[in-house]
Amino acid sequence: MITKEIIGKVISNKMDKTITVVVTKKLSHRKYNKILSKTKKYYVHDENNNYVVGDIVKIKATRPISKKKYWTVIDKLK
Repeated sequence: MITKEIIGKVISNKMDKTITVVVTKKLSHRKYNKILSKTKKYYVHDENNNYVVGDIVKIKATRPISKKKYWTVIDKLK
């Protein structure tokens, strides 16, 4: 089974052992060919509270950890 991995930016680290990561995708409109920007927020497990706002991180899907949290941090890119 292939694990899903996404790159995003940390926008919040106020919760304990949890960070909020936003992922932005650029999509083209079918009819008008305009580039649209879609964003999605993910709640990500951060065991040691290592990451701060502004970090670029790689996250991967995992088993559900809580009601909304089913992603974990792999590593920091920048």
